[in-house]
Amino acid sequence: MVVGRRDDSIEHAPNTREAVDAERLAETTNLIDAEDSLRYLPSLLVRKRHVGDSQAPLATRTSGVGASARSLIYADGVLLSALIGNNNSFASPRWGMVSPDEIARVEVLYGPFSAAYPGNSIGAVVNIVTRLPERLEASVSSDVNLQAFDHYGRTGLFPAYRVAANVGDRIGPLSWFASASHLDSRGQPLAYVTALQPAAPQAGGTPVTGAVSDLDRSGRPIFALGAGGLERQRQDNLKFKLSAELGPSLRLTYSVGLFLNDTDSRAETYLSGPSGPIFAGTLNIDGRRVTVPASAFSNQVYAIDQRHWMHALSLDGAGETFSWSAIATLYDFGRDVQRIPSGALPASAEGGAGSIVRMDGTGWRTLDLKARWHASAGTELSFGAHEDRFELANHRYATADWRSGEAGALVQAASGRTRTSALWLQDGWHLSPQLELTLGARYEWWRAYRGFNFSSSPALAVDQPARSSAGLSPKASLHWSPGARWAATFSLARALRFPTVSELYQAIATGPTITVPNPDLRPERATSAELALERSWASGHVRLSLFRERIEDALLSQTAPLLPGSTALFTYVQNVGAVRTNGLELAFERRGLLPGFDLSGSVTLADPEIVSDPAFPAAEGKTIPQVPRRRASLVATWRPTDIAALSLAGRYASRSFATIDNSDTVGHTYQGFESYLVLDARALIRIAPHWELALGVENLGDRRYFLFHPFPGRTFTAEATWRW
Repeated sequence: MVVGRRDDSIEHAPNTREAVDAERLAETTNLIDAEDSLRYLPSLLVRKRHVGDSQAPLATRTSGVGASARSLIYADGVLLSALIGNNNSFASPRWGMVSPDEIARVEVLYGPFSAAYPGNSIGAVVNIVTRLPERLEASVSSDVNLQAFDHYGRTGLFPAYRVAANVGDRIGPLSWFASASHLDSRGQPLAYVTALQPAAPQAGGTPVTGAVSDLDRSGRPIFALGAGGLERQRQDNLKFKLSAELGPSLRLTYSVGLFLNDTDSRAETYLSGPSGPIFAGTLNIDGRRVTVPASAFSNQVYAIDQRHWMHALSLDGAGETFSWSAIATLYDFGRDVQRIPSGALPASAEGGAGSIVRMDGTGWRTLDLKARWHASAGTELSFGAHEDRFELANHRYATADWRSGEAGALVQAASGRTRTSALWLQDGWHLSPQLELTLGARYEWWRAYRGFNFSSSPALAVDQPARSSAGLSPKASLHWSPGARWAATFSLARALRFPTVSELYQAIATGPTITVPNPDLRPERATSAELALERSWASGHVRLSLFRERIEDALLSQTAPLLPGSTALFTYVQNVGAVRTNGLELAFERRGLLPGFDLSGSVTLADPEIVSDPAFPAAEGKTIPQVPRRRASLVATWRPTDIAALSLAGRYASRSFATIDNSDTVGHTYQGFESYLVLDARALIRIAPHWELALGVENLGDRRYFLFHPFPGRTFTAEATWRW
């Protein structure tokens, strides 16, 4: 890791920071997707379920993987966070808009202590800094991955490969960079089809074999009937960036990205009957009668076709005492279609009646104006304005042929918009050579409007009332440097996180998941504090942070079976009275601990508690869902020669819970959350001036664990890169 305590950007964020650069990533990380760059940073988890996973949200110190709207991810100031929702599905960050090969540095700010960022920064702000070439350069890379996975006695090999090419140059005042990549990935099951075991034997039903006895996350006996969500993803990422120096201190930059995703998901049954594989019906398993609806397996079969565009235009100016920037972005779901069968497998896999779910037209626009003024030797003023607009357009249609048929009658519709405007100011005073005080404030105006929900059965057509809210978020930070190598910082901040458009209005069933909106949700109000003590030296640093966060009207997302034993899931959001997390984070790095040997890592201890929930008192005193009490990471790198680097890394988290009353007592099962210790290894060899080879293993010990979904088993990787 690479760390610098004070921030030299325009917004001059006073937050605790951690960072990692491209050289360190190349030596330590099997970097297949851009989100892999965060793997070993303190207190962070990206829920990446397989190579190419397009639903990979970020979890932070105090928020789980279902709270994607409590963190912000940027690439060169361009928003990648999909703040149309607060979930781990379509609201996951758009990592595909960044090529791993263009990453120069990844920076993380912890907590909402900078007025330059909205309340979504409660957890963390990630900024991926990409590079522009200084001369003609090009690279071609290819990597192959092979995962061995087995569960319930079923074993499979799941390969993935990626090819990528990059080229760029600088010609006078112009710099440009272009990248293209193609990924073909097959993943392990993301879901299992299960049924509750009847308490007593019952006669009747077709006798079948192959079911596996297990427990669900609440400890009830179940039969595992088969697997679903076996995805094959074919993705293409194209990006072009052009930058022009218009003068000695003026730069104009435009970038455009295109993300193409073609995903097919299949299901497999474990059940065999007199006539072959069984997917549905009234069945008899070990003397117990079980009814399996057609949707149990067919909901795990789907096809996704996505074409998303990203545009960004920025203008930056820099002077001796005054710097400024303006950046406008657009993200557009140009095409977003999911097709799902409704009939019973295996016949419905080839076609027949089903549904088409479209999100075309969904997207967002943002505008940020920022400036920084060095008013005097001891004063530094930053200020800015922000505007964003998010739009949800989600429609579900019936179709006679889910594979290739046209959309028929409208079955469901959900749409709406949100708009947020903000002004912010942040001033830093050097009270003495050792003491710096930073005060800031952000005032935000939020509005939700044009909310609409439609259902054909039951008949429903509702124009939701418009909503509005506004509020001030003050910030304060005191930084003390008693010596060149010691620093202490105390920060205190308030943050407002307004409901996203999908939390308010989204009510569309996609595959096995039914989403239940709430147009009456209130903004969540966070009060965060941190005391950070840091000792740095030329070859590393060590930092201890004590943090506390209290969120009132916390917006918590839950996913649960629609009915006990049902394979259909429903997701809902609710305001919880108050949640509180106290914690400690220790992070360190030491380069050259031994000749050619580096060591870095972190330990996080947290006490996440639901303090108040008048609507559901059983949740009070329980652990906040999806937030583990203990996390740790450790990365060791040895360079036996100038051309080779060998790394071994470990990631650990204690078990967490899925429900707000912590009733999910079993972690090692589908929909459970359990502890894990995963080891990764990587060997990088620069075999020639233009060639690099790398071999790696992820989950070296083949640890089997669940974070709602089953996570990958041991995965081997091989990479080859040519650079010029």
